[in-house]
Amino acid sequence: MAILTSRLCSTLLLTLLLSSPLVQANNQSGWREQLPEARLVGSGDFSWFGFSVYNAKLWSPTRQVDFSQPFALELTYRRSISRETLVDTSLDEIRRINGQPLDREQQDDWTQQMRQAFVDVTDGTRITGVFLPERGCRFYVDSKLQHVIDDPEFARAFFSIWLDPQTRSPKLRTALLGLNP
Repeated sequence: MAILTSRLCSTLLLTLLLSSPLVQANNQSGWREQLPEARLVGSGDFSWFGFSVYNAKLWSPTRQVDFSQPFALELTYRRSISRETLVDTSLDEIRRINGQPLDREQQDDWTQQMRQAFVDVTDGTRITGVFLPERGCRFYVDSKLQHVIDDPEFARAFFSIWLDPQTRSPKLRTALLGLNP
């Protein structure tokens, strides 16, 4: 009986410890290890034909965000979308903003990199991309490192989907950059 009581107490203590806010905060750190000083710059929702697709948040150590410093873009999805759709849509937007086609080798490489970085998402899935100037980027799924892409050209092209003036959603860009009146 004493062994059973001891195990029960140990299990209860472990459960309480793991559910404590301090332990949960440490388990949630993920991308914040790359940007410990990051603060929320802005946020907004992206909808397509009236359907909410995701909520976006832009995090940075400084208030003014540009491609000369690190930042994080966090997308919390509001619907199910396949990994392939995320990859294809990202490539389409990169090509559209770039104004010219990617060469075949680059497109194949970027496609493969995004397949490793992304997952099939459902309502509540969070993918955070961390932009690291002159290095590339890192992708986290629900705070867990998913994939590192050591390609600065890809990183800039990818994050331009949201931050370039030619973005498909200028209102979201304005909200992310904290420029709303």
